[in-house]
Amino acid sequence: MDECLSETPSVVYKDFTFEEINSQQSLAVSIPEVLDPQYGMYVWPCAVVLAQYLWTHKSQLRDQTVLELGAGVSLPGVVAAKCGAKVILSDSTKTPLCLENCRRSCEANSLPDVCVLGLTWGQVLPDVVLLPKLDIILGSDVFYEPEDFEDVLVTVAFLLRKNPKAQFWTTYQERSADWSIEALLHKWKLRCVNVQLESFNANKGCLAGSTLPGSHSIQMMIITLKTEDGPL
Repeated sequence: MDECLSETPSVVYKDFTFEEINSQQSLAVSIPEVLDPQYGMYVWPCAVVLAQYLWTHKSQLRDQTVLELGAGVSLPGVVAAKCGAKVILSDSTKTPLCLENCRRSCEANSLPDVCVLGLTWGQVLPDVVLLPKLDIILGSDVFYEPEDFEDVLVTVAFLLRKNPKAQFWTTYQERSADWSIEALLHKWKLRCVNVQLESFNANKGCLAGSTLPGSHSIQMMIITLKTEDGPL
């Protein structure tokens, strides 16, 4: 992803409210978007779907250490933190203004203890090696550019090998029938389980008080280390 902005950004805040069916429990968050054509600074449909998954699994998140890759506007990471997780937000070291927006998201939601880290996919740098033990890795629409797919999975595979019990929770938007990560999952000895959207009430065009994901086709996956002779 290229540098997000070259000048002072114009920021608007988008509100999302996640609610629990048959309960009065709800969670409201405010996410800053930068009015610029670069995709890293908007809330995209995949982020809302992943955040919905986190909200419906909030009981699993308390006191878990969660890393969000390619966080951008950080909606999933913010929801995870609000659900009691210890969250680290990351984006490319080449996009400092995206990292700045991660910090802006934390400020908007009163999350002073969330760490923001520069982390470039495909590169195992000291900051990656020195990460604490992780329980969950998040990635919203990180499978966007086909040339980035392997770099993403190199990073995920390294982190899962360092944290064998961890899981990578990720959503992606179907944009081309020709794009697939199946061969790369096999190459890096990873397995994938698809999660049906209806299982966490995300099979609809409007979520969290927004018109996202709209009519887009979104997939949710859980990726883990592949066990010996286990399926993808």
